[in-house]
Amino acid sequence: MASFYIGIALLFSWITNTPLESNENELSLLFIGDIMGHGPQIKGAYNDSTKTYSYNDMFTYIKDEVSDADFTIANLEVTLAGKPYQGYPKFSSPDALALACKNNGIDGFVMANNHSCDRGDKGIIRSIEVVEKLNLLHTGTFKNKSTRDSLNLLILEKNNIKVGILNYTYGTNGLSFGDSVYVNLIDTTLMAKDIAKAKQLDIDKLIVFTHWGGEYKEQPDNYQLKTAQFLFSKNVDIIIGSHPHVLQKMIYVPKSESQDKLNESFIVYSLGNYVSNQRDRRKDGGCMVKLILQKNEQEVRIKECGYLLTWVYRRLIDSKYNYQILPCSKFENDSMFFDKKEDFQKMNVFIDDSRKLLDENNLSVSEYIFKENQWIINDE
Repeated sequence: MASFYIGIALLFSWITNTPLESNENELSLLFIGDIMGHGPQIKGAYNDSTKTYSYNDMFTYIKDEVSDADFTIANLEVTLAGKPYQGYPKFSSPDALALACKNNGIDGFVMANNHSCDRGDKGIIRSIEVVEKLNLLHTGTFKNKSTRDSLNLLILEKNNIKVGILNYTYGTNGLSFGDSVYVNLIDTTLMAKDIAKAKQLDIDKLIVFTHWGGEYKEQPDNYQLKTAQFLFSKNVDIIIGSHPHVLQKMIYVPKSESQDKLNESFIVYSLGNYVSNQRDRRKDGGCMVKLILQKNEQEVRIKECGYLLTWVYRRLIDSKYNYQILPCSKFENDSMFFDKKEDFQKMNVFIDDSRKLLDENNLSVSEYIFKENQWIINDE
């Protein structure tokens, strides 16, 4: 995203004849939705000649956008539990999935979700070990309760701005975890303690990732609304939601409009699918949410927030599916890019559905569109 802001800054400076301001007091964040690993995705990542797996194709057309943020955090909704590899209902993807994420700009994962326990305690432990071996950041699941105490709050820091991330899930599909591991569950008592502890560490913003809500529902349910209200009442600044596998609304309330005139807030109830084999209407895409934090004197505020629609382009090549994540605004008018007219049409149905939903329900959160070779917020 750095090139985008430099371009805007240059334009502003030229129009107003004002000097450029340094971005040394800013921190950029990018949040990514559900990274799934269904059976056809595993098969498609396998190279018959080398007998290895590779997921790099997923990022061919989105790598620049993923890489440009200071920190990019994604919801890893599979285990990395080793063989046998399997999709739904008990996911275990090849380690190559995490490697591709790292190589293409993702800095870390939130790992507390309803599939965390798919392969038992050993699956939780191995997943963490794979992620740590790749030097990827993570939170939400832990090898034991003692490591939870020290690693629960994931801290991101740059340019004298410090943010903390906590991660919780509504459940684990009825699968329990043993005493040797820990998965953060949405529990008001637990979260209140974690939030209070985090607030003692001199962080500028506290972000909570919540895995919640009804699958395939376009509107947040009462559980989401009540949980969000609780978190904001405890002075959480930002809430990022996942699990419904479709997009849900986003709301930004600046400090001047907040009830107490003290705290600004941001929430996205569901980021939707980032990559999966789900092809039904509204399930075949999602979004990436961008936040720019800026520090003025001793206060950190959200300078800019918006979303970038993404769609999963699935093609059948040599009897296997190939998956590529497309930034929608770059491809919505490029019908010649697609092998089949039907795919171009499906993507635009997703775009139209998403824009209608978010235009009608969002509050002060607009879409990033690609125009004249740069990403700009569409304020029309």
